[in-house]
Amino acid sequence: MTMNSSQPNGSECIVVGVDGSESSKEALHWAVRQAELDHSTVNAVLAWEYPPLYGSIGWIDAPQALETDLKVRADQTLDGAISEVVRAHDAPRISATVAYGTPSGVLQHAAQDASLLVVGRRRRGILGALRGSLSRHFTRHAPCPVVVVSEQSQRA
Repeated sequence: MTMNSSQPNGSECIVVGVDGSESSKEALHWAVRQAELDHSTVNAVLAWEYPPLYGSIGWIDAPQALETDLKVRADQTLDGAISEVVRAHDAPRISATVAYGTPSGVLQHAAQDASLLVVGRRRRGILGALRGSLSRHFTRHAPCPVVVVSEQSQRA
């Protein structure tokens, strides 16, 4: 499912980053509970990128079949997360956005007119610390208030 993230006139929109991880699913559940309280809409956003491909002649372009496969997997991942939330909640209006780009860039763009940005936080060890944290990035650079939901959050 790929839909635009337009929101009805006058309504608040909560943007939530989803990547299929448990922490992102917790973030989606949290966003839906918040939307139920304040009558907001939820825009679940998933970013996808090409994996780096390197051959004996150097960097190579991804074949069309790989692009199609990555898009299909992204759609399926987001659909699955939304379906799980719909089963667990009397879900408010949820839109889905699957977009090509870095997670930080895609979420930054999606959150421009949002009332709130919700992201999950994972413990990634030393490699995660070296690569950087998406939640840390947004607590410093988001265009709207941010909620960071821990992977260990308990659903009410």
